[in-house]
Formats: sequence, structure tokens, C-alpha cells
Amino acid sequence: MRKTDKKIDSQLINLLTDVCDSAAEGVEGFQWLTHRVNYSNFPESLQIICVFDTDESVTRYKLMENKVLLPLIQAKLNTMGIKFKNIAPHVSYDSEERCNKEHGGNWAKRLDQH
Repeated sequence: MRKTDKKIDSQLINLLTDVCDSAAEGVEGFQWLTHRVNYSNFPESLQIICVFDTDESVTRYKLMENKVLLPLIQAKLNTMGIKFKNIAPHVSYDSEERCNKEHGGNWAKRLDQH
């Protein structure tokens, strides 16, 4: 990773930590989030994975009309000058329950599939 990539990654981690802290208080079942990115194709390759406690929590969130995570993530990315016309394709959802069932709780292995 180049020095500039490390700087961008550090900024992403900081802003996504803010998103995580806000979401943990207001989004039922939300646990944590992480990101994956190929810096040779940044920001187009940016993928944010939001993790919930159960599959049911993911389903409930997806059915909500006001998906608070999307505008929250977009607002934070905007502060870095990263603007997407539609943030939704860059955000996916998963659950601790599904990881435990399919990968025995091994998130490193699971995230390789995202």
C-alpha cells in the first residue's frame, strides 16, 4: 500500500468509526461495519459491509423506508470529497448469525467473499 493509500485508509477508518458509533445507537440490531477497497480503483471499488446481529435484523433494516445507514455513510464520505450518485451499490449487509452458520465465525474468510 502506498503512503497516499494509507492516508486515505486512515481517513476512511476514522469516518466509518463515526458512522458505526452513530448507527450503534439508532439502528436496531446493528453491530459494526468494515470496508474493502482496491486503491488502484478508488473510490469506485469501495465496498462497505454493515454487520447486524441476526439475519432477521438485516431483513427488518432492508424493509425500512428510511435506511439511515446510507445517508449517514454518504454524508461522511462527502466530508472526504467522495461523492456517489447512488451509495447503495457500495454498501452490503451481513450478520453475525450468518457468519457463524456459514464460516464458523471466521470473518476474515467471510469478508473475502464480499
